[in-house]
Amino acid sequence: MNLALAHTLGRYKVKFNPEKLDTMIVQAVSLIDDLDKELNNYAMRLREWYGWHFPEIGKIIPDHTALAKTIRAVGSKSNAVTTDLSGILPEDLAVKIKEEAEMSMGTELSDIDVILLNQLCTQVIELYDYRLELNEYLKNRMTALAPNLTVLLGELIGARLVSRAGSLVNLAKYPASTVQILGAEKALFRALKTKRDTPKYGIIYHAQLISQASTRLKGKMARKLAAKISLSTRVDALCDENLGNSIGLEARAHLETQLKREEGGSFKPANGMKSGKKDSYKFKSEVFEYDQSADTTVPHGKRKNAEDEDVKPVIKKAKVEPKEDVDEEMEEEEEKPKVKKDKKKKKPVKQESSSESD
Repeated sequence: MNLALAHTLGRYKVKFNPEKLDTMIVQAVSLIDDLDKELNNYAMRLREWYGWHFPEIGKIIPDHTALAKTIRAVGSKSNAVTTDLSGILPEDLAVKIKEEAEMSMGTELSDIDVILLNQLCTQVIELYDYRLELNEYLKNRMTALAPNLTVLLGELIGARLVSRAGSLVNLAKYPASTVQILGAEKALFRALKTKRDTPKYGIIYHAQLISQASTRLKGKMARKLAAKISLSTRVDALCDENLGNSIGLEARAHLETQLKREEGGSFKPANGMKSGKKDSYKFKSEVFEYDQSADTTVPHGKRKNAEDEDVKPVIKKAKVEPKEDVDEEMEEEEEKPKVKKDKKKKKPVKQESSSESD
């Protein structure tokens, strides 16, 4: 009975609307990332290999796809003068390549080298075409699965967030603080371990709203954008499909207005208030001036100003000593003059004794 119930529940989960399955989005965005890595490796290998034969072409054509199509059409540089490149490159670049081909100092290619280079160019072009198809597929899936998230971030960054979280429902469960640093876990734990500043953004750093902000506003825009992403994903995952992307459009418009306000740009307030500079506020009653002399840190006793003359001198009160101490002092004062009198009396005695001896 339990096994049958488990099978039935599993079939029910699989029979969901295929347009709403986020597992397809996770696989598609992972494949796009892998394709980007492979395409970069192939394109760099093609540039380095053909650069030994025609080194000037790498600086003239920066685009990998256009370079692969040009190499496949030209082959050896000796054929560049007679090759029509109007369907691949603009006129000015085509003329420049033909001029550089006549003066190039690269090595010559054999027939087998030209064949292998043509096959490599075909592989690069096919991979680029497949990536464009995969990107269009991802855009359609993200628009059907998470329209509000797609409006806020775009299909590629939104799909990476979903892939990082595992599913759209898991992403909707995350708070805004987790969404903000999603993708920067290593930097976060390293900062906590070394007791340094934690990262301000993760995957959402590549969003258009954050890239447009200045350096001092990137952290603030990341917090605001993460809050709107958290709200939009919960609407996409849990609410009715009839809402569409209205929540995402409102959130994006609000964030753009906030960004313009923070950067000091011109914007039109949504509440219909008049924009522009306001008049400075003026006191209509009595105006008091600030006393700057109160800001000094020098004690009043050391200040030699005319103001100190008006200050009354502080009268110090004499300390009242106990009676016992007073009596002891009086006794000491009485004993001292007695000693002096005795000394005075002895002096004449000495004189008399000296006179008698004489």
